[in-house]
Amino acid sequence: MSKVVIIMGSKADLEWAQKISTALQNLAIDSVLRIASAHKVPLKCYNLIKEYEKENVVFITIAGMSNALSGFTDAQTHCPVIACPPYSDKFAGADLYSSIRMPSGVAPLTVLSPENAALAAAKIIGLSNPKVQKAIVDFQDKKRKELEEADNNLAHDK
Repeated sequence: MSKVVIIMGSKADLEWAQKISTALQNLAIDSVLRIASAHKVPLKCYNLIKEYEKENVVFITIAGMSNALSGFTDAQTHCPVIACPPYSDKFAGADLYSSIRMPSGVAPLTVLSPENAALAAAKIIGLSNPKVQKAIVDFQDKKRKELEEADNNLAHDK
């Protein structure tokens, strides 16, 4: 398992998907971007899931408003699914409920930040891929060093 399949509910989600894809590239992970609405083209969506799950991938699903895509994907596969719905001020965040509340036996993880969704996928892949695991450790070290540097700069400014 070393690939992430990003399924968008519509073309409107492309910018969000590209943020995830870029973050995955920085962690040495390939991604595939596809569009398949669970509401509008459920058979296409199902077929995509079944096609890619043969490769033991991690799915990241992107759908707003009424996010059937994440639950539908999770219910159809043995592979991990991460829901990364784009936030919208339009409904004061209430549209996120469709990503959070799932029926029994359906358990996609929900991560709101595109970069963090990529990191979560990387951690899953890193369990069996030493190259990705090293990329995660390096990423975390870089983040720690940035914080230390920021603190040191602040302390020296006083």
